[in-house]
Amino acid sequence: MNKTVLTGVMSLGLLATCFALADTTAGKKTGDWPMWGGSLDRNMVSHESGIPTKWDLDKGENIKWTAPLGSQAYGNPVIANGKVFVGTNNDGHFRKDIEGDKGVILAFDANNGKLLWQMTHDKLPTGRVNDWPEQGICSTACVVGDRMYYVSNRAELVCADTEGYLDGENDGPVTDEKYHEKEDGDIVWAYDMIEELGVFPHNLATSSPVVYDGLVFLNTSNGVDEGHLDLPMPTAPDFIVLDAKTGELKWEAKADSKALHGGWSSPAVGKVAGVEQVVFSGPDGCAYAYEPKTGKRLWKFDLNPKDSVWQLGGRGTRNNIIATPVIHDDKVYLCVGQDPEHGEGPGHLYAIDATKRGDITETGKIWHLGGDDFHRSMSTVAIADGLLYITDLSGFLYCLDVATGTVNWKHDTFSAIWGSPTLIGDKVYLGDEEGEVVVLAHGKTEKVLATNDMNNSVYTTPVAANGTLYVANRRMLVAIQEGASFKKD
Repeated sequence: MNKTVLTGVMSLGLLATCFALADTTAGKKTGDWPMWGGSLDRNMVSHESGIPTKWDLDKGENIKWTAPLGSQAYGNPVIANGKVFVGTNNDGHFRKDIEGDKGVILAFDANNGKLLWQMTHDKLPTGRVNDWPEQGICSTACVVGDRMYYVSNRAELVCADTEGYLDGENDGPVTDEKYHEKEDGDIVWAYDMIEELGVFPHNLATSSPVVYDGLVFLNTSNGVDEGHLDLPMPTAPDFIVLDAKTGELKWEAKADSKALHGGWSSPAVGKVAGVEQVVFSGPDGCAYAYEPKTGKRLWKFDLNPKDSVWQLGGRGTRNNIIATPVIHDDKVYLCVGQDPEHGEGPGHLYAIDATKRGDITETGKIWHLGGDDFHRSMSTVAIADGLLYITDLSGFLYCLDVATGTVNWKHDTFSAIWGSPTLIGDKVYLGDEEGEVVVLAHGKTEKVLATNDMNNSVYTTPVAANGTLYVANRRMLVAIQEGASFKKD
């Protein structure tokens, strides 16, 4: 990989799409699902219709196709331009000549599940402190035109050609890729956050970028050392913004306090009272909002109570933020949580008035759900029709009144939940660690419509695009479509 930031060539179509994304938070979300949350505001809502409520993976009922992944898949599927992209590890051995533990992005044909190409990244030599074994690529890609942006396991922001080498071209200034056969991915440019900024990703770099108005926004995952006490690179930024065309660093920002653990969240972009904002979840347990173009800070909100205390191993009451903020109706909705290995504990969900300025921890709080009523969570919310859906690590799906935070109902899955609920049409879809996807009716009354067995843990979030539901369990990607019938070989 070249050391310096490289200047690439990008099609006019890509630039046009970057600017057009400014309007993706408005209106109905149908068609492609090109990023985490489907749109800039990250609201987990899809207006696709005809998505099945029930399916049978063993019998192939309503199954369009299946495709094997690695042994662990945490990257969420995104669907754009007839392709599905998902992060995983190399245990699928799709390239027989590429051996060992790697970070991998797989590109599939959305119509039939055929593997088109594989992006491969070697592991960092520093080991598990920066690049945890077998975790693969956990970043969910953001696709804009014919470019795909994601964070590799090596803490690189990668801009790749969505066609790989299948178009017979080696795009961009990076032409010396280690893996460059026809079935490999094609890197346009890459920005190495470790080499360029001194970032020290704790365990793994995971942020899911968002692209808006020609800029790429992401968290760096800068965090503590292996002993969980010191911050090896205290001056490294927590958030960065790069030019989507060239990879040039435009501005950077840091949280006000030391990272508690790792900076693993992802940003959201939206307009609040007519003012553009990019909202980051800081590794110190605070949310920060900035002007996207200038990096001027607009506000800060601490999501932990004043008397909360951070203790190693999850024993304390202060939490960091893994969830992604959602911008909706001039408000930001965000919760706190911890590494799932730290176990259960009290969590907090807030509705924040994003029209305020400065430190708005007290003045910006609209409502709060926490204490015994809500637990640690990594969930991004889904909001529609005055209702908000969110999950917690303890296995509960909540339906709240979005105006007041009042809980309408709480569904117990009896299993740990790492993913988020997705509202698709008039149904809520949710996967869990037991390997089930439960489907509930959208509404103020709890009503379970179906429970579907996925044969393996579902750590990701079900998403819908172009009439098809996509679910990645730990080892397999499944495309689900009404009336489809899949026969195993």
